[in-house]
Amino acid sequence: MTQTTDAAAAAEFRTDKKPPRIHRAWFVAAVTFVTIIGAAAFRSLPGLLIDPLHQEFGWSRGTIGAAVSINLALYGLTAPFAAALMDRFGIRRIVAVALTVIALGSGLTVWMDSAWQLLLCWGLLVGLGTGSMALAFAATVTNRWFTERRGLVTGILTAASASGQLIFLPVLSWIVETHDWRPAAVTVSLAALAVVPFVWLLLRDHPADVGLKPYGAMEFVPKPEPARGAARRAVTVLSSAARTGTFWLLAGSFAICGASTNGLIQTHFVPAAHDHGMPVTAAASLLAVIGVFDVVGTIASGWFTDRFEARRLLAVYYALRGVSLLFLPMLLAPSVHPPMLFFILFYGLDWVATVPPTVALCRAQYGDDSAIVFGWVLASHQVGAALVAFLGGVARDAFGSYDVVWYASGALCAAAALMVLVIRRRPAVTSAVVPA
Repeated sequence: MTQTTDAAAAAEFRTDKKPPRIHRAWFVAAVTFVTIIGAAAFRSLPGLLIDPLHQEFGWSRGTIGAAVSINLALYGLTAPFAAALMDRFGIRRIVAVALTVIALGSGLTVWMDSAWQLLLCWGLLVGLGTGSMALAFAATVTNRWFTERRGLVTGILTAASASGQLIFLPVLSWIVETHDWRPAAVTVSLAALAVVPFVWLLLRDHPADVGLKPYGAMEFVPKPEPARGAARRAVTVLSSAARTGTFWLLAGSFAICGASTNGLIQTHFVPAAHDHGMPVTAAASLLAVIGVFDVVGTIASGWFTDRFEARRLLAVYYALRGVSLLFLPMLLAPSVHPPMLFFILFYGLDWVATVPPTVALCRAQYGDDSAIVFGWVLASHQVGAALVAFLGGVARDAFGSYDVVWYASGALCAAAALMVLVIRRRPAVTSAVVPA
């Protein structure tokens, strides 16, 4: 008996029973949220370790930035293949393996004494692991388990990364300040391992596995057969999507999004504030506060995406972000003052608010392949982040400050606002991508 027949039988069995009061999709979303939080622990660490690694090993900020750059690039480039692998082997297996790889890469850094080991552990291993836990994971869960509230759920799951930052940044900064950077790396490793049992026991790949319809669906959706040739499918989807101008506009604007968030603020804000005399713990706490408002902003963005045109939302988000970055060099000081708090609030609300409307545009334009297309768009996000993580360190070594990086990123955000407005409303029809 095939999987489809089994799923249909399970659905028929369900029709005679009273529907559950709380749909199983919300429990799956909750497990996904916790999982992304566990993986987000590592995303909180790079900015805290630039100065300690520089002081202990004498590595330049450019060298350390190169490791962060590899990590961010792999985080993005792995995502589309991870989405295809989830279709082939199931979400649960891929996520459990990814968390284990993150724990291994972070734990091994404790024994490193050469720069190549930093590039291997921090760059390669953790980059591959976090890439498999990227936002394509959230998009896959949302697409499979929900037909209603997709924008809201996307916003909530996207906010999980910010929630992880909120939880781990103050803790990790305190550990680095009082106990050195190695215990912080071990903490990240243990956090990733702690989530694995929850994933294996509670996460399910598809509503049909438990005989349910997706949340909000009118009809039962059979579980599709495992998609073979995951790598080939990811490349084929890219080849088809790349023939449309919409893809390049989405990829280019999202690359700027990554450059101005993960690559710039998350990696370089703490050392930049420390350059102006601010204690590391105070700067890390400000970054954690960004995470507080990030949660609010991302969930609100998901709510807005269900109600307003995604292109216009993105244009507003990028324009406001660019303006805030242009003012940042004037706000950095030895102590925290009200204008800086306003920047933190404002930037936090805008941090990943771009994700729900970007996912919505991918879904509207590319239909069933939207999770893989978004994986490639996310890859561009991380390539942009990787470039700025590296170039920001090089600029700091060359000019003695980050000012030129803030101004350049602000100008790029203005360009991103214009790019998303050019995206056409009708779906981009290609030979291999199914339009919505």
